[in-house]
Order: sequence, then C-alpha cells, then structure tokens
Amino acid sequence: MLEHFFQCPYCWEEISFLLDRSVSSQTYVEDCEVCCNPIEVSCVFQYDELVFFEPNILGQ
Repeated sequence: MLEHFFQCPYCWEEISFLLDRSVSSQTYVEDCEVCCNPIEVSCVFQYDELVFFEPNILGQ
C-alpha cells in the first residue's frame, strides 16, 4: 500500500488515501476525511511506482 497526499477537489484540504500497488490501473470512490464528499480517484502504477493520479468530483 502507498499513502498518497493530495488536495480534496471539494474543500481543498490536504488529505491522503491508501493506494493498492498490486493493481496496475484502478478507479474507485472514497469519501474525503475532512468534508465527507465522495471523490472519484483514478490511478496507475507501473513497476510498483505511481505514474498517474487524478482525484475528481464524483460525476464529472
């Protein structure tokens, strides 16, 4: 697992999600730990390194 820090697209607070390195490409929804809004996260790992990460407002 990798802890990745980023800004919430709703409240702009810095938060972190745990990302599973064993899955090369993933998209999932998790709530912001500060404002509780749902964030759709897309990420890609190559050779155990995070090469793409994008948090989006759900539905956009």
